[in-house]
Amino acid sequence: MSDGTIVTLISIGVTILFMLGVPVFLVIGYWVIGMSFLLSLPLLNVGAALTNVFTDGFALLAMPLFILTGDLINRSGIARRLSDYAYACLGWMRGGLSMAALGACGLFAAISGSNSATTATIGSMLHPEMVKGGYDERFSAATAAAGGTVGIIIPPSIIFIVYGFLLNLPISDLFVAGIIPGSMMVLAMMSAAFLLSWKNKWGVLIGLSPVRILKTFIGAWLGFFAIGLVLWGIYTGKFSPTEAAGVTVGFCIIVGFICLPLYRLFGLSEDRSVEEKSFGEFFLVQGFSPIELPSITMRSAQITGILAPLIAVSVVMQQILSVLGAQAVISEFVTGMGGYYAVLFTAMAIVFVSGMVLESLPVTIILAPILAPIAHGVGVEPVQFAVIFLVGASIGFITPPYGLNLYVASGVTGVPYFRLLPYTVPYLVALITVWIVVALVPELSTALLPDR
Repeated sequence: MSDGTIVTLISIGVTILFMLGVPVFLVIGYWVIGMSFLLSLPLLNVGAALTNVFTDGFALLAMPLFILTGDLINRSGIARRLSDYAYACLGWMRGGLSMAALGACGLFAAISGSNSATTATIGSMLHPEMVKGGYDERFSAATAAAGGTVGIIIPPSIIFIVYGFLLNLPISDLFVAGIIPGSMMVLAMMSAAFLLSWKNKWGVLIGLSPVRILKTFIGAWLGFFAIGLVLWGIYTGKFSPTEAAGVTVGFCIIVGFICLPLYRLFGLSEDRSVEEKSFGEFFLVQGFSPIELPSITMRSAQITGILAPLIAVSVVMQQILSVLGAQAVISEFVTGMGGYYAVLFTAMAIVFVSGMVLESLPVTIILAPILAPIAHGVGVEPVQFAVIFLVGASIGFITPPYGLNLYVASGVTGVPYFRLLPYTVPYLVALITVWIVVALVPELSTALLPDR
Protein backbone atom coordinates (compact mmCIF):
# COMPACT_ATOMS: atom_id res chain seq x y z
CA MET A 1 0.00 0.00 0.00
CA SER A 2 1.45 3.38 -1.02
CA ASP A 3 2.12 6.18 1.41
CA GLY A 4 -0.44 8.36 -0.38
CA THR A 5 -3.15 5.76 0.18
CA ILE A 6 -2.26 5.47 3.87
CA VAL A 7 -2.39 9.27 4.26
CA THR A 8 -5.83 9.26 2.64
CA LEU A 9 -7.12 6.45 4.86
CA ILE A 10 -5.86 8.12 8.04
CA SER A 11 -7.42 11.42 6.99
CA ILE A 12 -10.75 9.77 6.19
CA GLY A 13 -10.66 7.92 9.51
CA VAL A 14 -10.16 11.05 11.62
CA THR A 15 -12.79 12.89 9.54
CA ILE A 16 -15.29 10.18 10.46
CA LEU A 17 -14.30 10.56 14.11
CA PHE A 18 -14.89 14.31 13.88
CA MET A 19 -18.33 13.75 12.35
CA LEU A 20 -19.15 11.35 15.17
CA GLY A 21 -18.46 14.08 17.71
CA VAL A 22 -14.95 13.21 18.89
CA PRO A 23 -13.26 16.36 20.32
CA VAL A 24 -11.17 18.32 17.82
CA PHE A 25 -8.06 17.95 19.99
CA LEU A 26 -8.25 14.14 19.80
CA VAL A 27 -9.06 14.19 16.08
CA ILE A 28 -5.99 16.30 15.27
CA GLY A 29 -3.93 14.32 17.79
CA TYR A 30 -4.81 10.99 16.17
CA TRP A 31 -3.93 12.39 12.75
CA VAL A 32 -0.61 13.78 14.01
CA ILE A 33 0.40 10.50 15.67
CA GLY A 34 -0.59 8.47 12.59
CA MET A 35 1.36 10.75 10.28
CA SER A 36 4.35 10.71 12.64
CA PHE A 37 4.52 6.91 12.43
CA LEU A 38 4.09 6.99 8.66
CA LEU A 39 6.81 9.60 8.10
CA SER A 40 9.10 8.11 10.77
CA LEU A 41 9.03 11.33 12.76
CA PRO A 42 9.88 11.08 16.47
CA LEU A 43 6.88 11.17 18.79
CA LEU A 44 9.11 13.19 21.09
CA ASN A 45 8.21 16.12 18.82
CA VAL A 46 4.56 15.87 19.91
CA GLY A 47 5.49 15.68 23.57
CA ALA A 48 7.82 18.67 23.24
CA ALA A 49 5.07 20.72 21.59
CA LEU A 50 2.64 19.89 24.39
CA THR A 51 5.25 20.82 26.99
CA ASN A 52 6.51 24.03 25.38
CA VAL A 53 3.24 25.58 24.18
CA PHE A 54 3.37 28.21 26.93
CA THR A 55 7.00 28.07 28.11
CA ASP A 56 8.28 29.03 24.64
CA GLY A 57 5.59 31.58 23.92
CA PHE A 58 5.35 34.37 26.49
CA ALA A 59 2.53 36.03 24.55
CA LEU A 60 0.34 32.95 24.95
CA LEU A 61 0.34 33.47 28.71
CA ALA A 62 -2.21 36.23 28.09
CA MET A 63 -4.76 33.65 26.91
CA PRO A 64 -5.58 31.99 30.26
CA LEU A 65 -5.49 35.37 31.98
CA PHE A 66 -8.08 36.91 29.64
CA ILE A 67 -10.23 33.79 30.01
CA LEU A 68 -10.07 34.26 33.77
CA THR A 69 -10.93 37.94 33.32
CA GLY A 70 -14.14 37.00 31.52
CA ASP A 71 -15.21 34.69 34.34
CA LEU A 72 -14.36 37.29 37.00
CA ILE A 73 -16.36 40.11 35.40
CA ASN A 74 -19.31 37.79 34.93
CA ARG A 75 -19.28 36.55 38.52
CA SER A 76 -18.71 40.02 40.00
CA GLY A 77 -21.77 41.51 38.29
CA ILE A 78 -19.86 43.85 35.97
CA ALA A 79 -21.25 42.07 32.90
CA ARG A 80 -24.83 42.62 34.12
CA ARG A 81 -24.16 46.34 34.61
CA LEU A 82 -22.80 46.65 31.07
CA SER A 83 -25.96 44.97 29.75
CA ASP A 84 -28.19 47.30 31.76
CA TYR A 85 -26.41 50.33 30.30
CA ALA A 86 -26.78 49.06 26.73
CA TYR A 87 -30.51 48.47 27.28
CA ALA A 88 -31.01 51.92 28.82
CA CYS A 89 -29.48 53.48 25.69
CA LEU A 90 -31.32 51.37 23.11
CA GLY A 91 -34.49 50.04 24.78
CA TRP A 92 -36.65 52.91 23.47
CA MET A 93 -36.18 51.71 19.86
CA ARG A 94 -37.98 48.83 18.16
CA GLY A 95 -35.76 45.83 18.76
CA GLY A 96 -33.91 47.77 21.44
CA LEU A 97 -33.32 44.79 23.74
CA SER A 98 -31.87 42.70 20.91
CA MET A 99 -29.59 45.58 19.94
CA ALA A 100 -28.69 46.02 23.60
CA ALA A 101 -27.72 42.34 23.73
CA LEU A 102 -25.40 42.87 20.77
CA GLY A 103 -23.98 46.03 22.32
CA ALA A 104 -23.42 44.16 25.57
CA CYS A 105 -21.60 41.46 23.61
CA GLY A 106 -19.26 44.12 22.24
CA LEU A 107 -18.62 45.56 25.69
CA PHE A 108 -18.09 42.15 27.26
CA ALA A 109 -15.75 41.15 24.42
CA ALA A 110 -13.66 44.25 25.12
CA ILE A 111 -12.70 42.71 28.46
CA SER A 112 -12.89 38.93 28.00
CA GLY A 113 -11.53 38.29 24.48
CA SER A 114 -13.54 35.09 24.05
CA ASN A 115 -16.39 34.29 21.68
CA SER A 116 -17.89 31.40 23.62
CA ALA A 117 -17.69 33.27 26.96
CA THR A 118 -19.42 36.27 25.36
CA THR A 119 -22.22 34.12 23.91
CA ALA A 120 -22.72 32.13 27.10
CA THR A 121 -22.69 35.13 29.44
CA ILE A 122 -24.91 37.49 27.45
CA GLY A 123 -27.16 34.68 26.24
CA SER A 124 -27.84 33.36 29.74
CA MET A 125 -28.55 36.88 31.05
CA LEU A 126 -30.62 38.43 28.26
CA HIS A 127 -32.32 35.51 26.48
CA PRO A 128 -34.99 35.16 29.22
CA GLU A 129 -35.51 38.93 29.20
CA MET A 130 -35.94 38.96 25.41
CA VAL A 131 -38.48 36.14 25.50
CA LYS A 132 -40.42 37.98 28.22
CA GLY A 133 -40.26 41.11 26.07
CA GLY A 134 -42.06 39.43 23.18
CA TYR A 135 -39.11 38.31 21.04
CA ASP A 136 -39.13 34.94 19.31
CA GLU A 137 -36.98 32.56 21.38
CA ARG A 138 -35.17 31.34 18.26
CA PHE A 139 -34.26 34.89 17.28
CA SER A 140 -33.11 35.60 20.82
CA ALA A 141 -30.79 32.58 20.84
CA ALA A 142 -29.46 33.43 17.38
CA THR A 143 -28.76 37.00 18.56
CA ALA A 144 -26.61 35.73 21.43
CA ALA A 145 -24.74 33.41 19.07
CA ALA A 146 -24.12 36.16 16.50
CA GLY A 147 -23.08 38.69 19.14
CA GLY A 148 -20.39 36.32 20.36
CA THR A 149 -18.56 36.53 17.03
CA VAL A 150 -17.02 39.87 18.02
CA GLY A 151 -15.39 38.19 21.00
CA ILE A 152 -12.27 37.43 18.96
CA ILE A 153 -12.16 40.73 17.03
CA ILE A 154 -12.71 43.51 19.58
CA PRO A 155 -9.52 43.68 21.67
CA PRO A 156 -8.33 41.98 23.73
CA SER A 157 -8.65 38.83 21.62
CA ILE A 158 -7.39 35.36 22.45
CA ILE A 159 -7.15 34.41 18.77
CA PHE A 160 -5.23 37.60 17.93
CA ILE A 161 -2.70 36.49 20.56
CA VAL A 162 -2.35 33.10 18.86
CA TYR A 163 -2.12 34.69 15.40
CA GLY A 164 0.57 37.13 16.52
CA PHE A 165 2.51 34.29 18.14
CA LEU A 166 2.41 32.19 14.96
CA LEU A 167 3.19 34.98 12.47
CA ASN A 168 5.56 36.96 14.70
CA LEU A 169 3.43 40.10 14.56
CA PRO A 170 3.09 42.66 17.38
CA ILE A 171 0.01 41.61 19.33
CA SER A 172 -0.57 45.17 20.45
CA ASP A 173 -0.86 46.23 16.78
CA LEU A 174 -3.32 43.41 16.12
CA PHE A 175 -5.44 44.47 19.09
CA VAL A 176 -5.61 48.07 17.89
CA ALA A 177 -6.37 46.95 14.32
CA GLY A 178 -9.45 45.06 15.52
CA ILE A 179 -11.18 48.07 17.10
CA ILE A 180 -12.83 49.59 14.01
CA PRO A 181 -13.76 46.28 12.25
CA GLY A 182 -15.14 44.88 15.53
CA SER A 183 -17.24 47.99 16.09
CA MET A 184 -18.51 47.76 12.50
CA MET A 185 -19.55 44.16 13.10
CA VAL A 186 -21.59 45.17 16.14
CA LEU A 187 -23.29 48.04 14.28
CA ALA A 188 -24.07 45.85 11.27
CA MET A 189 -25.66 43.18 13.45
CA MET A 190 -27.63 45.85 15.33
CA SER A 191 -29.01 47.04 11.98
CA ALA A 192 -30.07 43.50 11.12
CA ALA A 193 -31.71 43.07 14.54
CA PHE A 194 -33.56 46.37 14.17
CA LEU A 195 -34.93 45.45 10.73
CA LEU A 196 -36.08 41.99 11.85
CA SER A 197 -37.67 43.35 15.03
CA TRP A 198 -39.39 46.18 13.15
CA LYS A 199 -40.75 43.73 10.56
CA ASN A 200 -42.09 41.30 13.18
CA LYS A 201 -43.09 43.95 15.78
CA TRP A 202 -40.92 42.29 18.43
CA GLY A 203 -40.01 43.89 21.71
CA VAL A 204 -41.57 46.00 24.43
CA LEU A 205 -40.36 49.59 24.25
CA ILE A 206 -39.18 51.52 27.28
CA GLY A 207 -39.07 55.27 27.52
CA LEU A 208 -35.89 57.14 26.73
CA SER A 209 -34.87 58.21 30.23
CA PRO A 210 -31.72 60.31 30.75
CA VAL A 211 -31.85 59.41 34.45
CA ARG A 212 -31.89 55.68 33.66
CA ILE A 213 -29.02 56.11 31.20
CA LEU A 214 -27.01 58.06 33.76
CA LYS A 215 -27.69 55.52 36.52
CA THR A 216 -26.68 52.55 34.40
CA PHE A 217 -23.64 54.41 33.07
CA ILE A 218 -22.51 54.98 36.64
CA GLY A 219 -23.23 51.32 37.36
CA ALA A 220 -21.04 50.23 34.44
CA TRP A 221 -18.09 52.45 35.35
CA LEU A 222 -16.00 49.52 36.58
CA GLY A 223 -16.48 47.75 33.25
CA PHE A 224 -15.56 50.87 31.30
CA PHE A 225 -12.53 51.35 33.52
CA ALA A 226 -11.37 47.78 32.82
CA ILE A 227 -11.83 48.30 29.05
CA GLY A 228 -9.99 51.61 29.16
CA LEU A 229 -7.19 50.13 31.28
CA VAL A 230 -6.50 47.39 28.74
CA LEU A 231 -6.67 49.62 25.66
CA TRP A 232 -4.72 52.48 27.23
CA GLY A 233 -1.95 50.24 28.48
CA ILE A 234 -1.50 48.39 25.20
CA TYR A 235 -1.93 51.40 22.90
CA THR A 236 0.53 53.56 24.82
CA GLY A 237 3.02 50.74 25.28
CA LYS A 238 2.87 50.94 29.09
CA PHE A 239 2.57 47.16 29.22
CA SER A 240 2.44 44.20 26.86
CA PRO A 241 -0.77 42.27 26.15
CA THR A 242 0.34 39.61 28.63
CA GLU A 243 0.97 42.22 31.29
CA ALA A 244 -2.34 43.89 30.42
CA ALA A 245 -4.11 40.58 31.03
CA GLY A 246 -2.41 40.24 34.41
CA VAL A 247 -3.29 43.81 35.40
CA THR A 248 -6.94 43.29 34.41
CA VAL A 249 -7.19 40.06 36.40
CA GLY A 250 -5.73 41.84 39.42
CA PHE A 251 -8.19 44.71 39.00
CA CYS A 252 -11.18 42.34 38.78
CA ILE A 253 -10.08 40.39 41.85
CA ILE A 254 -9.65 43.57 43.91
CA VAL A 255 -13.07 44.84 42.77
CA GLY A 256 -14.72 41.52 43.60
CA PHE A 257 -13.17 41.30 47.06
CA ILE A 258 -13.91 44.92 48.02
CA CYS A 259 -17.46 45.17 46.65
CA LEU A 260 -18.94 42.01 48.22
CA PRO A 261 -18.57 43.02 51.91
CA LEU A 262 -19.71 46.58 51.13
CA TYR A 263 -22.71 45.24 49.21
CA ARG A 264 -23.67 43.10 52.20
CA LEU A 265 -22.94 45.87 54.70
CA PHE A 266 -25.44 48.22 53.06
CA GLY A 267 -27.99 45.45 52.41
CA LEU A 268 -27.95 45.94 48.63
CA SER A 269 -29.38 43.54 46.04
CA GLU A 270 -28.99 43.10 42.30
CA ASP A 271 -32.58 41.82 42.11
CA ARG A 272 -34.03 45.31 42.41
CA SER A 273 -34.82 47.25 39.25
CA VAL A 274 -32.82 50.23 38.00
CA GLU A 275 -35.62 52.60 39.01
CA GLU A 276 -35.62 51.29 42.60
CA LYS A 277 -31.90 51.80 43.13
CA SER A 278 -30.35 55.06 44.25
CA PHE A 279 -27.41 56.64 42.46
CA GLY A 280 -25.09 55.60 45.29
CA GLU A 281 -25.82 51.90 44.83
CA PHE A 282 -24.50 51.95 41.29
CA PHE A 283 -20.92 52.62 42.35
CA LEU A 284 -20.66 49.04 43.64
CA VAL A 285 -21.22 45.67 42.01
CA GLN A 286 -22.19 42.42 43.69
CA GLY A 287 -18.60 41.12 43.90
CA PHE A 288 -17.46 37.70 45.09
CA SER A 289 -15.73 36.26 48.13
CA PRO A 290 -12.17 34.86 48.33
CA ILE A 291 -13.75 31.45 48.94
CA GLU A 292 -15.28 31.56 45.45
CA LEU A 293 -12.04 32.46 43.70
CA PRO A 294 -10.68 28.87 43.46
CA SER A 295 -13.86 27.63 41.73
CA ILE A 296 -13.82 30.58 39.31
CA THR A 297 -10.15 29.95 38.57
CA MET A 298 -10.79 26.23 38.08
CA ARG A 299 -13.46 26.93 35.48
CA SER A 300 -11.05 29.17 33.56
CA ALA A 301 -8.33 26.55 33.89
CA GLN A 302 -10.62 23.94 32.38
CA ILE A 303 -11.18 26.11 29.30
CA THR A 304 -7.44 26.79 29.03
CA GLY A 305 -6.83 23.05 29.38
CA ILE A 306 -8.96 22.53 26.28
CA LEU A 307 -7.34 25.27 24.19
CA ALA A 308 -3.65 24.85 25.06
CA PRO A 309 -3.26 21.19 23.94
CA LEU A 310 -5.18 22.04 20.77
CA ILE A 311 -2.65 24.76 19.97
CA ALA A 312 0.21 22.35 20.62
CA VAL A 313 -1.01 19.51 18.37
CA SER A 314 -2.05 21.98 15.69
CA VAL A 315 1.51 23.34 15.59
CA VAL A 316 2.79 19.79 15.01
CA MET A 317 0.07 19.29 12.39
CA GLN A 318 1.32 22.40 10.60
CA GLN A 319 4.86 20.94 10.57
CA ILE A 320 3.64 17.63 9.15
CA LEU A 321 1.60 19.38 6.46
CA SER A 322 4.78 21.21 5.47
CA VAL A 323 6.65 17.90 5.19
CA LEU A 324 3.82 16.47 3.06
CA GLY A 325 3.98 19.52 0.76
CA ALA A 326 0.43 20.71 1.54
CA GLN A 327 1.60 24.28 2.04
CA ALA A 328 3.25 24.31 -1.36
CA VAL A 329 0.10 22.94 -3.03
CA ILE A 330 -2.16 25.54 -1.39
CA SER A 331 0.33 28.30 -2.15
CA GLU A 332 0.51 27.30 -5.80
CA PHE A 333 -3.29 27.16 -6.04
CA VAL A 334 -3.87 30.54 -4.43
CA THR A 335 -1.08 32.38 -6.22
CA GLY A 336 -2.22 30.87 -9.49
CA MET A 337 -5.52 32.76 -9.18
CA GLY A 338 -3.93 35.99 -10.41
CA GLY A 339 -3.36 39.38 -8.83
CA TYR A 340 -4.14 41.17 -5.59
CA TYR A 341 -7.92 40.84 -5.40
CA ALA A 342 -8.05 37.32 -6.85
CA VAL A 343 -5.57 36.07 -4.25
CA LEU A 344 -7.25 37.97 -1.44
CA PHE A 345 -10.76 36.71 -2.16
CA THR A 346 -9.55 33.16 -2.79
CA ALA A 347 -7.87 33.19 0.62
CA MET A 348 -11.09 34.54 2.15
CA ALA A 349 -13.10 31.75 0.49
CA ILE A 350 -10.73 29.13 1.93
CA VAL A 351 -11.07 30.63 5.42
CA PHE A 352 -14.87 30.77 5.13
CA VAL A 353 -15.22 27.14 4.00
CA SER A 354 -12.75 25.96 6.66
CA GLY A 355 -14.68 27.86 9.34
CA MET A 356 -17.79 25.89 8.46
CA VAL A 357 -16.20 22.63 9.64
CA LEU A 358 -13.46 23.68 12.08
CA GLU A 359 -13.17 25.94 15.13
CA SER A 360 -11.31 29.21 14.66
CA LEU A 361 -8.25 28.05 16.58
CA PRO A 362 -7.24 25.15 14.30
CA VAL A 363 -8.25 27.23 11.26
CA THR A 364 -5.87 29.94 12.40
CA ILE A 365 -3.01 27.64 13.33
CA ILE A 366 -3.21 25.56 10.17
CA LEU A 367 -4.06 28.15 7.51
CA ALA A 368 -2.65 31.48 8.71
CA PRO A 369 1.03 30.51 8.27
CA ILE A 370 0.20 29.34 4.73
CA LEU A 371 -2.05 32.15 3.52
CA ALA A 372 -0.45 35.16 5.24
CA PRO A 373 2.87 34.99 3.29
CA ILE A 374 0.96 34.58 0.01
CA ALA A 375 -1.20 37.62 0.76
CA HIS A 376 1.86 39.62 1.76
CA GLY A 377 3.50 38.62 -1.52
CA VAL A 378 0.77 40.32 -3.54
CA GLY A 379 0.84 43.47 -1.39
CA VAL A 380 -1.65 42.89 1.45
CA GLU A 381 -0.39 44.55 4.63
CA PRO A 382 0.25 41.79 7.25
CA VAL A 383 -1.82 43.40 10.02
CA GLN A 384 -4.69 44.05 7.63
CA PHE A 385 -4.63 40.43 6.47
CA ALA A 386 -4.67 39.30 10.10
CA VAL A 387 -7.91 41.23 10.62
CA ILE A 388 -9.39 39.94 7.35
CA PHE A 389 -8.44 36.38 8.25
CA LEU A 390 -9.86 36.52 11.76
CA VAL A 391 -13.09 38.32 10.83
CA GLY A 392 -13.65 35.44 8.39
CA ALA A 393 -12.81 32.92 11.09
CA SER A 394 -15.24 34.62 13.49
CA ILE A 395 -18.07 34.25 10.96
CA GLY A 396 -17.47 30.52 11.18
CA PHE A 397 -18.87 30.61 14.71
CA ILE A 398 -22.41 30.86 13.28
CA THR A 399 -22.03 28.84 10.06
CA PRO A 400 -23.24 25.24 10.16
CA PRO A 401 -22.43 22.42 10.41
CA TYR A 402 -19.89 23.35 13.11
CA GLY A 403 -20.84 26.84 14.31
CA LEU A 404 -19.49 26.71 17.87
CA ASN A 405 -21.52 29.72 19.05
CA LEU A 406 -24.70 28.07 17.82
CA TYR A 407 -24.05 25.09 20.09
CA VAL A 408 -23.17 27.38 23.01
CA ALA A 409 -26.32 29.49 22.49
CA SER A 410 -28.43 26.35 22.17
CA GLY A 411 -26.98 25.03 25.41
CA VAL A 412 -27.57 28.16 27.51
CA THR A 413 -31.01 28.99 26.07
CA GLY A 414 -32.49 25.53 25.54
CA VAL A 415 -33.42 26.29 21.91
CA PRO A 416 -32.56 23.30 19.67
CA TYR A 417 -29.61 23.89 17.34
CA PHE A 418 -31.49 23.45 14.08
CA ARG A 419 -34.39 25.69 15.14
CA LEU A 420 -32.22 28.78 15.53
CA LEU A 421 -30.34 28.34 12.23
CA PRO A 422 -32.80 30.32 10.02
CA TYR A 423 -32.48 33.36 12.30
CA THR A 424 -28.71 33.48 11.87
CA VAL A 425 -29.02 34.24 8.14
CA PRO A 426 -29.58 38.04 8.52
CA TYR A 427 -26.60 38.22 10.86
CA LEU A 428 -24.49 36.24 8.41
CA VAL A 429 -25.38 38.68 5.63
CA ALA A 430 -24.47 41.63 7.85
CA LEU A 431 -21.14 40.11 8.92
CA ILE A 432 -20.12 39.05 5.42
CA THR A 433 -20.88 42.57 4.18
CA VAL A 434 -18.58 44.03 6.84
CA TRP A 435 -15.94 41.41 6.00
CA ILE A 436 -15.88 42.43 2.35
CA VAL A 437 -15.71 46.14 3.23
CA VAL A 438 -12.80 45.49 5.62
CA ALA A 439 -11.01 43.58 2.88
CA LEU A 440 -11.52 46.37 0.33
CA VAL A 441 -10.62 49.28 2.64
CA PRO A 442 -7.22 48.67 4.33
CA GLU A 443 -7.50 51.89 6.37
CA LEU A 444 -10.25 50.35 8.50
CA SER A 445 -7.63 47.99 9.94
CA THR A 446 -4.56 50.24 9.94
CA ALA A 447 -5.83 53.78 10.64
CA LEU A 448 -5.42 53.53 14.44
CA LEU A 449 -2.01 51.88 14.38
CA PRO A 450 0.86 53.92 15.80
CA ASP A 451 3.12 55.65 13.27
CA ARG A 452 0.55 55.36 10.48
